[in-house]
Amino acid sequence: MSEPLVRVEMRESVALVTLDDGKANALGYELMEQLFAALDRAENESKAVVLAGRPGRFCAGFDLRTMMSGVEQAHKLVTRGADLYERLYGFGLPLVVACTGHALAGGALVLLCGDVRIGVSGAFKIGLNELAIGMPLPMLAQELARDRLDVRQLTAATLGAKIYDPEQAAEVGYLDRTVAPDSLLDEAIDEAKQLTALSSPAYKLTKEGLRGATIKRIRDTLAADMARLTPPVS
Repeated sequence: MSEPLVRVEMRESVALVTLDDGKANALGYELMEQLFAALDRAENESKAVVLAGRPGRFCAGFDLRTMMSGVEQAHKLVTRGADLYERLYGFGLPLVVACTGHALAGGALVLLCGDVRIGVSGAFKIGLNELAIGMPLPMLAQELARDRLDVRQLTAATLGAKIYDPEQAAEVGYLDRTVAPDSLLDEAIDEAKQLTALSSPAYKLTKEGLRGATIKRIRDTLAADMARLTPPVS
């Protein structure tokens, strides 16, 4: 039996969900389906979630082999990815993201979905590099970027495909702060525990109010956006 790509560990009232495919944590179908299942479990068994990656590699975004295998395959993968981003962005419990390293393209979008985003310091790359690889930025990415990034940096981060180190990423809005690698998980779990002190129903309703319109725009524009989306160039 192969090792799971997503692990769930309970830390008192907090579920630590870790992505680890042994490589770059690319968002392929199997990893995404395991993450959906982990979120379902966490929602039933915990009061908050910490989402982490493997050391040095948080998430590389959509699996490029699938994305470059044809337009239909790319559309199908991104459409399933949109389901995942909607689930993360509208997640009913506090969601703290522990960015363990590189987070590019779809991986950077995962950061934008978190309620609190804590990253490790180091020589890591964070950003939306779609335009740099010949792919238009999907509408779902534009909407999440518009919601979470500093408006003064939005053009450079999207049209400029600018890549940032963790400290710069915190200034732009991909992260809220950075810490040393050996303290990342402890700080993320402590942050999540603090959020569990808030009223869960009030937290969920407030998040729905803040993010519901964006999630609806993503869903309403998805089919038309997929019709004009082209996969990365080789």
